[in-house]
Amino acid sequence: MYYHDFQVVIQEVPGEISLCFSICGCKLQCKGCHSSYLWKEQNGKLLLVNNYIETLNKYSDYASCVLFMGGEWHSKELIELLKIAKYKKYKTCLYTGETSVSKEISNELTFLKTGKWTQELGGLESESTNQIFKDIIKNKNLNYLFSNKNRYDTTHR
Repeated sequence: MYYHDFQVVIQEVPGEISLCFSICGCKLQCKGCHSSYLWKEQNGKLLLVNNYIETLNKYSDYASCVLFMGGEWHSKELIELLKIAKYKKYKTCLYTGETSVSKEISNELTFLKTGKWTQELGGLESESTNQIFKDIIKNKNLNYLFSNKNRYDTTHR
């Protein structure tokens, strides 16, 4: 599995500091995609397990979640990496443009964002979005956490 870059992010998973791996090889190629460089597998570098573990160890006192932007098309490798993150006591998240993922992947997730990017419908902050951000463990839609009017309202948590 190849990834384009690694970042520490704070907005993609509300309430979490996330280690984000952007995975290459996306076949969806959504119109208006802000990450079209992820469409080609060869735009990345190999995500080696030992380097991945080193990264998780490095941020263990700082970050709380591991986030994959894509990668469900590499289900075997993705599941292995998610299991490692859980073993290391991280929450896990996958952003996918698909409407669902396999049960094997879902079983390893804390959070899941589904839905192809459709410019007219907007992203998670839009009330008309087709995308869903879900707490898998609680089986709860968390889209309201992305709304500007609810972003700092903690009464729903």
